[in-house]
Amino acid sequence: MNSHTLKLYSFPLSGHSHRAQLFLSFLNIDAEIINVDLLNGEQKNEDFLKLNLLGQVPVLQNGDTVISDSNAILIYLAEKFDTKEEWYPKEPATRAEIQRFLSIAQNEVAHGPAAARLVTVFGRNIDHEQAISKAQALLEKLNKHFANSAYAVGNNATIADISLYTYIAHAPEGSVSLEPYPHVVEWLNRIESLPNFIPMKSSKAGLVA
Repeated sequence: MNSHTLKLYSFPLSGHSHRAQLFLSFLNIDAEIINVDLLNGEQKNEDFLKLNLLGQVPVLQNGDTVISDSNAILIYLAEKFDTKEEWYPKEPATRAEIQRFLSIAQNEVAHGPAAARLVTVFGRNIDHEQAISKAQALLEKLNKHFANSAYAVGNNATIADISLYTYIAHAPEGSVSLEPYPHVVEWLNRIESLPNFIPMKSSKAGLVA
């Protein structure tokens, strides 16, 4: 699907940005990817702050519609373009369960594997040991969940999986090993086997766009 009015303001090493870019790919939507130079503070420029007052990526622009926050973008794309309603089913209990995992992505994932990675990749002044501990506690719970469930919610991939995926897949970049969590690894492999999957650039690959 070609949607040339769609623009995604992104950053190559941002897991939040990758969520949006991955879902665009899964939906087979061709969007213009605009890399924002976070390291030099481009996200704090006046023009970008008009798009997102928090000065954060990603931001999705569809004509006059501007959506910021990665999970909000996932919901918007699902509602707007997923005509089969596969990624965000309308059944209320399913939606509630998806929302639960979106909240986990914004809290436990953000304060665990994502925070640990911020220390090692970006030199952020965060308690690394505490972030690793939180990541391990979360991964232990998710390992039990994925022992009995192929995906986050039900038997098919949803936006819940996309929201969880990137920072968990890149947890080793934050010195969080995935080896003790085989069911999590199996789930990651399932996501990576889906048609049109695209990986996020590894921090070791540098910032070449």
